[in-house]
Amino acid sequence: MSVVNSINFAEILRSSGSLTPESVDYLQNAVAGPQISDVRQALTEVSQGVDESASEDLLARLGLASYLLARHEDADRFLSGIQKDGLAICYHAHSLSSMERHEDAARRYEEAGKAGYDHIDATLRQAGCLRAQGRIDEAEQILRSVAASAASRAEYSFQMGCIWADRGDALTAVEYFERAVDMDGHHARALFWLAAENSLRGNDEESIKLYERSLSRPPYFVGALLNLGLLYEDHERYQMAAFCFQRILEFDPTNERAILYLKDIEATHNMHVNEEQARQEARMKQLLGRPVTDFELSVRSRNCLAAMDINSLGDLTEISEQELLAGKNFGETSLTEIRELLSAHGLHIGQHLHKVHSRETFTDQNLSPEEQAMMNRPISDLNLSVRSRKCMTRLAIQTIGQILQRTPDELLASRNFGVTSLNEIRAKLTEMGLKLRND
Repeated sequence: MSVVNSINFAEILRSSGSLTPESVDYLQNAVAGPQISDVRQALTEVSQGVDESASEDLLARLGLASYLLARHEDADRFLSGIQKDGLAICYHAHSLSSMERHEDAARRYEEAGKAGYDHIDATLRQAGCLRAQGRIDEAEQILRSVAASAASRAEYSFQMGCIWADRGDALTAVEYFERAVDMDGHHARALFWLAAENSLRGNDEESIKLYERSLSRPPYFVGALLNLGLLYEDHERYQMAAFCFQRILEFDPTNERAILYLKDIEATHNMHVNEEQARQEARMKQLLGRPVTDFELSVRSRNCLAAMDINSLGDLTEISEQELLAGKNFGETSLTEIRELLSAHGLHIGQHLHKVHSRETFTDQNLSPEEQAMMNRPISDLNLSVRSRKCMTRLAIQTIGQILQRTPDELLASRNFGVTSLNEIRAKLTEMGLKLRND
């Protein structure tokens, strides 16, 4: 996906023609990057004096920009009269849903489907509006009615996850949310639910990563920014926490909670918030979380990265060139392509390998020095496949001693850790005369 260049966004908002997915992506990328202030200024400039008598093309673009900037009341004003542009009507429904006007949103989703917008997606969104009104059985009936066509979609898995969550079955809900994220790494609402669930279970670092991913594309949800800011604060990352609360105030200057939390940080820690530093750190987090599918790569490189379970730019900074070249069908041409991709974004392969390789020391007074040394050998000495290695990183298993403390059942309970990975680890340990606990 190309980088958005500095251009006249006022001209884009005034341009003619119905909205297209490409024009949506273009404005979305601008709002997600440093051009957000330019888009905001252009919206203010172009919208002055505009009323319902303006062309649908102009109203659609103003409504879309308002939605992406989380100005949902403005989006409602611009989009409420549109009857022919299915995509614009859909974004009106999104804004209505964000304002918790779920009955109105359901009606607009239905109208969007009739006006040419994806009928299946419109139906799934309608079901979500019914569920939000407490009509869970009706929502599930609608989802089941389109399951044959919709089951392969991330939105279907997300809506089913919400059904199970509302019925109190958190485990099944999580399975559906994870399936939604596997299908669409940008599905902000599924990422939000998974982040909240991990936070409830005390998995703060995983929760932080998921909240960060949920904020990789606008519009930014206030709930995600608030929760992420509080998690940052709990982990004494005060600059990042302040950035989250400041970002909320950019969209909602009267948000009482954001004002209170920001004052607490500044008063309690007697700190001056370095806004530019916080912005840079947040942008780096977003950049590292971007899926590799966002970028123009050759089919060979895409397939090789998918086979190695490398999904984001961050993954590429936590693997060596030797490990990449060890992947099936991954050659020098693909390596050069990846180098150029990362270089274009100020990154390089293996940039964060030190984070993966850092580890704690294993200590047991009942072991000999030689046995202690064996326990403290890095997990990388097992020469595991990339998928198994990523599972070890996710479980914070950094040494052989740590893996020996786990049972097979504990490992299989981890996301993406299957029987193939378990057998691989067992074989590697057997070669060293070792085995898992309870094996």
